[in-house]
Amino acid sequence: MRIGVVGIGGVGGYYGGKLAWKYEKPDQHQIIFISRGEHLKAIQKNGLLLHTRDGNYIVRPNIATDNPAKAGIFDLVFFCTKSYSLESSAQQFSSCIDKNTIVIPLLNGVNSARRLSAILPQATVISGSAYIISHIERPGFVYQKEGPGKLVFGTDDESAPKCKNILDILLVSKIKAILTDKISKVLWEKYMLICSLASLTADTGKTYGAIMEDANLRRKLKAMMKEVLAVALARGVFLSENCMNKAMQLIGNASYDSKTSFQLDMERGKQKELDILTEYLCKEGRKMGVPTPLHDEIYAKLK
Repeated sequence: MRIGVVGIGGVGGYYGGKLAWKYEKPDQHQIIFISRGEHLKAIQKNGLLLHTRDGNYIVRPNIATDNPAKAGIFDLVFFCTKSYSLESSAQQFSSCIDKNTIVIPLLNGVNSARRLSAILPQATVISGSAYIISHIERPGFVYQKEGPGKLVFGTDDESAPKCKNILDILLVSKIKAILTDKISKVLWEKYMLICSLASLTADTGKTYGAIMEDANLRRKLKAMMKEVLAVALARGVFLSENCMNKAMQLIGNASYDSKTSFQLDMERGKQKELDILTEYLCKEGRKMGVPTPLHDEIYAKLK
C-alpha cells in the first residue's frame, strides 16, 4: 500500500514518523512524506528526527517531496495540514488521489472530511481525530511534548469495519489507533475541549495550569464547553456532561505550562486556525439558533 502523509508538522511528523520507522523498507508499504521548505530539505538529507515519549527515532520515508508527480498515486493518505491550507493542499495533490484512495484528515475541527469531499469527490473520505501535543522544533526535528498519541478514525455507520486493514497497519506501527462507527461523537468530544480551551487561552494568554488554578476562569471554561455541547446537540450529536468533566480532568493533568497550538500561533504572529475553532462554533450556533455568547465575545476580539 502507498501511504501519503500530507503535512509533516507536529501531527503528521508523529504519525508519519511512526509509519516510516516501521515500514522503512518498501517491501510491504511505501510511506510518502509531503512537506516543503527547509523542513523538507532536512528530511531529504538526514531523515526526520522524531522525539516521542516512548523513544527517539531517525526515520527515513521512502519518498519525501513537495512534487505531486514524484509522490505518485496514494492508496491511503492522511491530511495533517493546518486548516487554512487544507483546500489548497488537496487541490495541489488531487492528481495523487483516485477512486481507490482512502483519505483521512487529522485536523482539529469537525468538518474537515466534508471539505475534502468537496475537493476530492473521486475519493473515499472518512474522518479522523489525533490526540497529540507536538511541534516542529527545528527543520527536520518533530518533538512530542504531551498527549497519548492516540488516533481515532472511522465512520458513523456499519461501513467502519471495511477499514480494518488500515487499523492493522497503524497498530503494527505502534500507533494507538482506534476504529469507530461513531466518529461524529468522537470529533465533537475533542472539539468541545479544543475549541473552548484554545479560545480561552488565546484570549487570556494563560497556560493550562494558570486557567485551572483560577476559579473564575475554570468556571468560564466549563461554561464555554456547555455552549459547544448545546451546538452539538442541535446538530444531532449528543454529548453528556460527563464528557465535559473528563475534558476538565484531562486539562488538569497536563503540564502547568502547556499551551494550545492556537495560542502559540498567536504569540508567534503566525496564521491561526480561527476558522475551524471559535469562528466555526459561533457560525454554527447562529445557524442552529443556539446562543454562544462567551465564544462570540472572544471571537469579536480575535478576528
